[in-house]
Amino acid sequence: MKNILKNKGYLYMTEFFAGMSVMAVELAASRLMAPYFSSSQIVYTIIIGTVMIAMALGNVYGGKSADKNPDPTILYRRILIAGAWIAGIPFLGRFVIMGISAVLILSVDSGFLVAAAFASCMLIFVFPLFLLGTVTPSLVRYIIENAEESGEITGRLGAYNTIGSIIGTFLPTFVTIPSVGTAATFIIFSGILIVLACLYFISIRKRPAVLMIAVILFIIFSVLGARSAFAFWEQDLSYEGESVYNYLQVREERDRMILSTNVLFGVQSVKMKSGTVTGMYYDYALAAPAMAAKDTGEPLRILILGNGSGTFATQCVNCFPLCSVDGVEIDKKITMLAREYFDLPENVTVYEYDGRAFLEASDEVYDVIMVDAYQDITIPFQMSTVEFFRLVSSHLADDGIMVLNMNMHSDGEGSINEYITNTVLTCFGSVYTADVAWTSNRELFAAKSGDPSEMLEAVLGRYEGTVLYTVLGKVSAGLERSYITDPARILTDDRAPVEVLGMKAIDEMISEELRYYQDLFKEKGLRGVLEDIL
Repeated sequence: MKNILKNKGYLYMTEFFAGMSVMAVELAASRLMAPYFSSSQIVYTIIIGTVMIAMALGNVYGGKSADKNPDPTILYRRILIAGAWIAGIPFLGRFVIMGISAVLILSVDSGFLVAAAFASCMLIFVFPLFLLGTVTPSLVRYIIENAEESGEITGRLGAYNTIGSIIGTFLPTFVTIPSVGTAATFIIFSGILIVLACLYFISIRKRPAVLMIAVILFIIFSVLGARSAFAFWEQDLSYEGESVYNYLQVREERDRMILSTNVLFGVQSVKMKSGTVTGMYYDYALAAPAMAAKDTGEPLRILILGNGSGTFATQCVNCFPLCSVDGVEIDKKITMLAREYFDLPENVTVYEYDGRAFLEASDEVYDVIMVDAYQDITIPFQMSTVEFFRLVSSHLADDGIMVLNMNMHSDGEGSINEYITNTVLTCFGSVYTADVAWTSNRELFAAKSGDPSEMLEAVLGRYEGTVLYTVLGKVSAGLERSYITDPARILTDDRAPVEVLGMKAIDEMISEELRYYQDLFKEKGLRGVLEDIL
């Protein structure tokens, strides 16, 4: 060992930065994948599993390789390659994800999201993390000079790796991702690896070709990655960025503004440029304040858990002048976008809280509580359980209404909607659901006392001649009463498999939507599919 390696401190720092980079890549991977596959526990599990596979293989290979040829140059060459690969992820990763998705859409009949997420992780992340997995066993071989110090050195290496991993966990989440973005996070930590390896090669006075190639690729990918976008097919976005919690995208269309937190599964919030009606589930949800509206002149108190950009809040203010609206939105940046792009009324008070935590801390009672925290398969389990709905009920007036956007049509035994409906029924006296026409959404209306269907029927005439009348008529006609189908299918804080149930539901939806193209592919091949699309 020459020059810089005469001081074991440099080898310990190599372990420290390798551990830091592995965790940073893992966390950035979750943000890279989330806009395409959601941020559910299932996707996190796939990412963690992939990382563990890569690290295990790297540990085994690194140990054998170091025993066979104990030359540190081999290790630092691997670190260079890993750094260059990681730098390319922000630019190339999105094309890999879309390419894999396109292939699997035509060939996989079920489990599309799991298969696509797993295949994407394997192709994008396994190789560089495999190379970083060789660091620890290689360093053990380089540092240990006699058996008496093996335990101490191994423990010290483990400590440096762990400390680096801790920092690599907190830095992306709280600093780099929210401040400079996911792409820059990959580039920052790939740069750390490349600088680490460059110092070694400079110290031994060698300039191998791999060093020059890695540096050139790092520069190229840094430029391309910084300019890349998750939804690279979108043009003229009004806003694209990231927060601590979400990827965020605002785009303007001819008749509306749209907020998306996921580029594959559509709309999170919307603002119509003219009129109140959106043609989406927000319109059906207005049946809840219509049922609960007072005829005594008292203001209607409305709480929205999952305020988003304030679509429902704005509708309530416009349709029910005598109302006060509180919104709860955990993502502060979404609320900022709501004020800037979606004209969220100033008299709507928004609290930066988790929905359940807000209820735990609040003593307020409301006439209407809208639960709108479910998005595709990303369902916060803590807002789907008996304990949560009991809390909602305790904050609801005796003649109040809870409306829940169930998000997906999913029926049959063991479906996510059956579980959620059964769970709500344990906390409320009467529950009805209505499917939103031409969408995948289903609205659930629950009352502590009284019957939501009868309550809506009683007030329907009050809105004749208004924009609400037609919508409320559709809701009234579509309401179906719910009953507990199976007492065992109830979600609790201890057992709430919402990710698995949600994945099953959305997988069925995707399969149904794509069956036409799968049949066309089987009949006419890829050319037939392309001809049909183009």
